[in-house]
Order: sequence, then C-alpha cells, then structure tokens
Amino acid sequence: MLYATEVLGNFSVSLYRIRETHLSNSMAVSTNHLRIPVLNLVFRNKPTSRITRMKCCCSVEAKSVGVGGDVFSVTSSSKSDVDYLGESTKGDLNLKQEHLQAFGIDSQTTLEGPIEQVARVEAEEAENLLRDLGIPSPSSSRHSPRGIFCSRTLNLRSISAIGYDMDYTLMHYNVMAWEGRAYDYCMENLKNMGYPVDGLAFDPDLVIRGLVIDKESGNLVKADRFGYVKRAMHGTKMLSTRAVSEMYGRELVDLRKESRWEFLNTLFSVSEAVAYMQMVDRLDDGAITAELGPLDYKGLYKAVGRALFRAHVEGQLKSEIMSKPELFVEPDPELPLALLDQKEAGKKILLITNSDYHYTDKMMQHSFNRFLPNDMGWRDLFDIVIVSARKPEFFQMSQPMYEVVTGEGLMRPCFKARTGGLYSGGSAQMVENSLDIHGDEILYVGDHIYTDVSQSKVHLRWRTALICRELEEEYSALIQSRGSRASLIELINQKEVVGDLFNQLRLALQRRTKERPAQTLAATSMGDQELTESMQKLLIVMQRLDEKIAPMLEADGELFNKRWGFLSRAGLWDKSHLMRQIEKYADIYTSRVSNFLHYTPFMYFRSQEQTLAHDAYSQQDLQLNGNIIDN
Repeated sequence: MLYATEVLGNFSVSLYRIRETHLSNSMAVSTNHLRIPVLNLVFRNKPTSRITRMKCCCSVEAKSVGVGGDVFSVTSSSKSDVDYLGESTKGDLNLKQEHLQAFGIDSQTTLEGPIEQVARVEAEEAENLLRDLGIPSPSSSRHSPRGIFCSRTLNLRSISAIGYDMDYTLMHYNVMAWEGRAYDYCMENLKNMGYPVDGLAFDPDLVIRGLVIDKESGNLVKADRFGYVKRAMHGTKMLSTRAVSEMYGRELVDLRKESRWEFLNTLFSVSEAVAYMQMVDRLDDGAITAELGPLDYKGLYKAVGRALFRAHVEGQLKSEIMSKPELFVEPDPELPLALLDQKEAGKKILLITNSDYHYTDKMMQHSFNRFLPNDMGWRDLFDIVIVSARKPEFFQMSQPMYEVVTGEGLMRPCFKARTGGLYSGGSAQMVENSLDIHGDEILYVGDHIYTDVSQSKVHLRWRTALICRELEEEYSALIQSRGSRASLIELINQKEVVGDLFNQLRLALQRRTKERPAQTLAATSMGDQELTESMQKLLIVMQRLDEKIAPMLEADGELFNKRWGFLSRAGLWDKSHLMRQIEKYADIYTSRVSNFLHYTPFMYFRSQEQTLAHDAYSQQDLQLNGNIIDN
C-alpha cells in the first residue's frame, strides 16, 4: 500500500524531527529520504500465474512526492467522474501506469486475499503510523470542539477555489468589545433622537445567535426546526411556558415573512437585539414620550435599526477599531497557515467581504502579516480580493466592478478580475467567469447563514461552510452536562414506564364501568379496590416526577446560556431553528477557519447517518454474533 500523499507531502518536514526511537523497527528516517513501512502484499498478475511478492517500502525523495512528480497524476476536470457518493473525482491522485510497470505489475494486478481483510490490516497500520507521527486522525478531530462537522458530503480535492468572508470568519472579534461599542454608539444616537436610554448597559448574555425577533409583539423567541416557539422573552423578561403556548401555540415562525420576523444570523446581530429588547421595556413602562409620535413595537425596531445603521455609516465605530485593533480582534496564529496549505495545494483563494478597502487592509495586516512566513503579506495569500461586495446582492445579480489601483483606494471600472487583483463590488458570476470555475467547484466560507451561506448555495450552487465560534463553548457545555442530562433522561424514561402501566389500568377501569372485559384476563380479575389504589399510587409518583423533571428541563443548557439554553437545540432532544438552517444550507460547519489545519486540503468530508424516529425500534433486529449494533 502507498500511503496518501497528504501524509507524505504535508508532514515530510516534521518527520525529519521525529527521533528514530519513537518509530517502529521497520521505519527509518534520514535527512535525505523517507522510508515508509507498509504491509508486505502479494500481487497476482492475471495474464500469467506468476506471483510477485512486493514489499512496498518505497524510498520517496521529497521532490518526487509533489503532484507533478513521476509517480502520481491528478484527475483533471475533463477526465473526472462521479464516485459512489455522488462527489466529483476531480483532484484525485492516481498512480501512473509507467510507475506500476516499473515494479513488474500491470492494471490487472489483484491483491492476495479479500479486500476486506487487506483493508482492515492496512487501516490499522495507517492508524499506527499517524500515531507515531503525532498526527491526529480526522476521526479524532471530529470528536472535539475544534472539529469540522459535515451535513452534506464534500470532497475538498474537487474544490478549485475557496472564498472567504472576513468579519467573524477570517477575523474573530471580541464580542464584548466590538458589539459593546456598537451598542454604545447606537444608544448615543437613540439618546440624540430623544429616546430614554439612561441606566442601560450592554448585556451580551441577553441574546444568542439563532433567535428570532417578533417585531409585532416586541418578543424574542427561540424556535425548533419546525418553527414552533419553545422559549420567548418580552423585552428583557422571559415568558412562562403557559404564556408562550397561549401566544404562539397556533403559529409557526416563518422567516419568509420579513415584515414580522427578524432572524439573528450572526454575532453582528447581538448589539441590535440587546438594544431593541431593552427599549421594549422602556416603551412598556411609558418612558418614551409622546413627542416621538405614536410608536408600536415594529416602529421601535425601525428606530433602533436606524440608530445602529448611523453608527456604522458615519464611520466612528470602524475608525475606533482601526486605531486600536488589538482591543477588538482576537488573533489566531494558525489561521493564515491553514490558508497557505490550501493555496499550496493548488486552490484559488478568494476574499469577498462587505467591508471597505481601508478597513479590510488595516485589519488583515493586523491579523495575518505577523503569522505568515518568509515576509509574506496578507495579499500574497489571495488570488482575488473583493471589498465592498454588497452581499447578498453580490450572489444574486450583476453589479459594476471597480479595480482598486492605489493605496489610497482610488478605483477604475473593469469588467474582468485577474489573479492578484484587488476589486470593489462586482458579482459572483464575474468571479466565476474570470477564473473559469463554476458552481460546485467553489467553496464559500462565512459566518452569516443568509448573506454568506444560503445565497451562495441557492443562486450559484457553490459549496458552503459556516463559521460559528460559539460551537466551542456549546461543545464544552454539552460535555459538562452529560451527567445531568443522563439523570433527566432516566427520570423521563421511568415516568414513561409508570405512565404506560397507569394508562393500561385507566383503560381497564374505563371498560369495567361500561361492563366490558379488560385487555387481559388478569386485568379483568383485579378487584375494584386494588385497581383504584394502584392508579392512585402511580398518579402520585408521576406527579412527583413531573415536579422533579420540569425544573431540570428548564435548566438544561444553562451552562451555555441561562435564558436560552444550547445554541443547536430546542428542548432536550430537538434541533433549534438555527441548526435546521445550518443543515439545510451549510455543507460543513465549524467554529473557526483554522480548524482546516487539523485536516488536509485533500480531505473527503462524509456526512453521518441521519437518525430517524423509527430507528430506535429497529435496533433489536440489527444483531451480529449476539451483539446489538449501535449506529
């Protein structure tokens, strides 16, 4: 077996640093070449009965590992096919026929023994080698807060270009600092408009991403994947379960009705939502004077939106951030290196941001340049840079494109982007035409579920990745909650069993009052007193269980957020509306771009089996050697 070239190519340098004592006896490392220990395999050539025993301990020079070497060829677009999972084979690596012939074997070569046995041994050998090299396997990365999670199978080898958003994607802001200042400017503008804002302060824990503002009622709600409201807050006061049921029991959240519902797509929504919910309290208290005119909850939302928009348009907020980026940006030293791996793997790297040129240049210099090797600058990473892109229109329609030609930001009209260029505006179709790359050959990575992920997929069929930094905190909270969640589930299961018996006895009593026999002879034979006393006892047990379960359900997820619980869940078992949006539009999702560094630019992300409601009942039929197979 020849190991995948990403292991050889990406880690050949680090291999030289591994001491020989850390490796198996069959492996030797020198500064000149690399010997890879691989299982002795027997190849049988079909045209003759000759058996060639081949020990594949290949001496691989560093220069021969490259894609353009004598050993491998890359599948081009014109010769690509579709694999059994429906993914393009473009970018896959193949052994050249002449290389096989040099070993005295041809295309009819077969392995000695069933492939299942050979693969089992080879997989074990691969795991051992990865462990010896100190390289975490993709499977272990999946089970960590820094994993990349797959909703739809994605073959990175078939991706020719990767586009990135900037804010909260390539650059993560300190939410308390950035959104806190946005809130301050918003409140100052509201005060100048005559609104009572004294005594209010920014509280980032008041909201989380994925909530929905009900502009007609002044409420903030959390919906499940179907749109049913599970929790709600009016102003800054959480509503009871009964109040939620009375208000939303017959309604579904429908994000298509933009006049009523506003989805919190991104962390940029935090400052606006906090300001609005606090101002709802002031409106309810009668603190907003009549001089501002008759105002309802929807009108109040517009006023808050205008105040925040002014904070962005007038430029004071971004000027403050540009003057002291270290106070607002949380640098990630691994992130530029992840992009460098992708670029060196032959992928076009694009930056497509709504931010203007001066802000983009300043922030990217601060976040990237110091972490790049060989005096590289951030511009050297990107084949095309587009600022002031005006997403989502960038993905929806054609717009004029301008080339930024001076450091001061002077521009001139242009009609086609070129490699190494810096542009303002334009459209996604212009990018596709300039690169001669289209549709699912492009992966776009962003933090905004609508502007970045949904629209690029709906209009262009680009592959998509969502960045959601809160996943790391949620993952840790879920781990810490395992004990309490297990106890809660045990209580619910116990109530279900007790309730099953109670319901059967209740049905037996009902039939008895109608002078009909019970379900079974034994149930029919129960005395009236025994039946009644049993039901009384079971009813008391269930009531006590409810008293225990209710607060535990209410507290579930409070390690992530005391008001709203977990980001991805709505209730103990169901998914949140945000999670449904992610699954629908994002092929993969992760907490930060640098997580790509834990994989390779050649990774094949495979989606996991989706559990169905009836799967639990079919488990008893999936038996192998007397053991239940747990999928």
